[in-house]
Amino acid sequence: MRKLLALLFIACFFVLPEYAEGQSTGTQGLAGGALSNMDRAFNSMDAEVTPVDAYFLGRAVAANILAVYKPYTQNAELTQYVNRICQTLAINSSQPVAYNGYHVIILDSAEFNAFASSGGHIFITKGLVELTSSEDMLAAVIAHELAHVMLKHSIDIINDVRISNEMMAAADRAADIAARNSASARQLLYFRESVTKTVDTLMKNGYAQTQEFNADWEAVVLLAYAGYDPSALIEVLRVLQKVQTSQKGGLYTTHPSPRERIASLEKLKFRAPDTRKYRVPRFKSMQF
Repeated sequence: MRKLLALLFIACFFVLPEYAEGQSTGTQGLAGGALSNMDRAFNSMDAEVTPVDAYFLGRAVAANILAVYKPYTQNAELTQYVNRICQTLAINSSQPVAYNGYHVIILDSAEFNAFASSGGHIFITKGLVELTSSEDMLAAVIAHELAHVMLKHSIDIINDVRISNEMMAAADRAADIAARNSASARQLLYFRESVTKTVDTLMKNGYAQTQEFNADWEAVVLLAYAGYDPSALIEVLRVLQKVQTSQKGGLYTTHPSPRERIASLEKLKFRAPDTRKYRVPRFKSMQF
């Protein structure tokens, strides 16, 4: 029970370092607000997951990711740069507004990997950032993760948890143990299991192949609308295909192979003016 309560409080109080949510309103107010949102998210099996619910759940997922990876903090300008790219993609998309916005953090890891939570938190490893050779390629990596958020793939995981017979049985057992507060026990269990399953999907099992392909297709649209070269995503995948034998884990355990993704993207037909030359000096000025 102590471990369970500790996880809950991590979820309630986690705030990304560079993106504080405003001035403090006191510990009691912060905890109350987070618990209230969590309760509403899991109060009804039939309730729709709102943007607020998605944010609080995603924030807990982000906390778990940061328990495994450390943020890369040695180059604040690079972090600002990837966030500007993200905002450019978002503002030109069909979903420019998210609860508390979209934010990118670079993870201090040599892996080639990236994650995104339902709360709009996007994580890219330093190794994957260094693998890119243009702003368009970097934008393609961010666009793919942003697409997962906009297509609500993490919400699909949450909904799977809600309708799972196994989870229902576990919730009933928890309610029996905590008979005086069975509703809270059930809500807490759903919250914990949703976070756990989401983290496992992002970091171990990966989304369904169809979801990954859909995220690639949506990323191409995001790139085109923002003025980036849509073919930059294929460029990223071709580089990954060349280096995939040099690294185990990372994208290779959670995504379809680069070859499969390239074949899927090549079915699309897209035309866009090549304007990347205007971004070359900006990209070269960044120190990776």
